[in-house]
Amino acid sequence: MRYIMITGASTGIGRACVVSAIARGFQAVASVRTTADATSLTNEFATHVTPIIMDVTDSASISHAAAAVSDLLQKNTLAGLVNNAGIAVAGPSLHLALDEFRRQFEVNFFGQIAVTQAFAPLLGSDLHRHGAPGRIVNISSLGGKLGAPYLAPYVASKHALEGWSECLRRELLMFGIDVIIVGPGAIATPIWRKAEQLDIAAFEHTAYGPYLRTYHDHVVATGIHGLAARRVGDLVLHALTTRRPRTRYALAPNLLMDWWLPRWLPRRWVDRLAARAYRLPDTRIPRPLHDA
Repeated sequence: MRYIMITGASTGIGRACVVSAIARGFQAVASVRTTADATSLTNEFATHVTPIIMDVTDSASISHAAAAVSDLLQKNTLAGLVNNAGIAVAGPSLHLALDEFRRQFEVNFFGQIAVTQAFAPLLGSDLHRHGAPGRIVNISSLGGKLGAPYLAPYVASKHALEGWSECLRRELLMFGIDVIIVGPGAIATPIWRKAEQLDIAAFEHTAYGPYLRTYHDHVVATGIHGLAARRVGDLVLHALTTRRPRTRYALAPNLLMDWWLPRWLPRRWVDRLAARAYRLPDTRIPRPLHDA
């Protein structure tokens, strides 16, 4: 049996990756943070999944998970590691506490590094293991390349993840371990239902207050009507199994409008289009005149 390790597998993209992995004949090792989520996975997938309690910000739990997976594999290699666990911290950059930025990076960036360091020997950096080297899929976002107002912590963490992934892919060439980025756009997952309850009162007293509700409602509506998470799961399995994977895959409801045009058009044009879409003020301060 070949195993794929998937982090953040309780709901959404992570759980969809479990479904896709099992459908392709793999055994899924699924990390979750609660016993209830582990039980839910076992109830749905029975012996096809091995749930593991793991917090990507807790080094002890990561070490315990890696040891448990090593026991499963015996001396064989792990077929794949899907770094999916993540959170999204939102709010105006000028008013978010630095601790909120740090919390975002602890999960979305440093957590991914810690997990990868722990599982790399199982993927094949330990040359004493048997079998083909595994692959790493890092779940990024369209935000890994494109910016969005009020999502600076999340977008910055995904930019960092992508920069690190580029370096890591070249560092792991010597072991035959590939690193692939999957960057989805709006995906219909439970996170958007939770976002409907998001309290934005903390910023209502700021200059951004009048615009946050419109932006918030737009983002929630876009997410709820996004692509099915299974689309991402299937794409992840394609990246893990195809003979010649790309280094990066983008997935969105409308790739032309959501991905290609924002990257092709001049940045200033995209700024103004974003301001119109989210009804944000677009004030240009005149350049100061030089003294006569």
